[in-house]
Amino acid sequence: QVQLVEAGGGLVQAGGSLRLSCAASGGTFSTYPMGWFRQAPGKEREFVAITWSGGGITYYADSVKGRFTVSRDNAKNTVYLQMNGLKPEDTAVYYCNADPSYGRVFQGLGSWGQGTQVTVSS
Repeated sequence: QVQLVEAGGGLVQAGGSLRLSCAASGGTFSTYPMGWFRQAPGKEREFVAITWSGGGITYYADSVKGRFTVSRDNAKNTVYLQMNGLKPEDTAVYYCNADPSYGRVFQGLGSWGQGTQVTVSS
């Protein structure tokens, strides 16, 4: 089973940027679709973005489309989430998810990391 460690969260003002990373170990990373999810206080965890194993195909939630970019470096076993134009409503704990199955990643049924907190002040 793959192990995931997220990093890069922090406090940023509205309009600012952050780059999250998710380092994977224990699995064949280059073959795994990788997803990003987030959970705001009092809300359910929601899908943010997903990248196919090769990294050439990505898909985003409407709420982040045009502002967030997911990418991966298979040589480093790491997936990234570049977040620009941050809004207070982006405040959440961000998690990555991994599984050999795209469908399971898209539904958040793969392995989880511990999450990283992103706080956007107005």
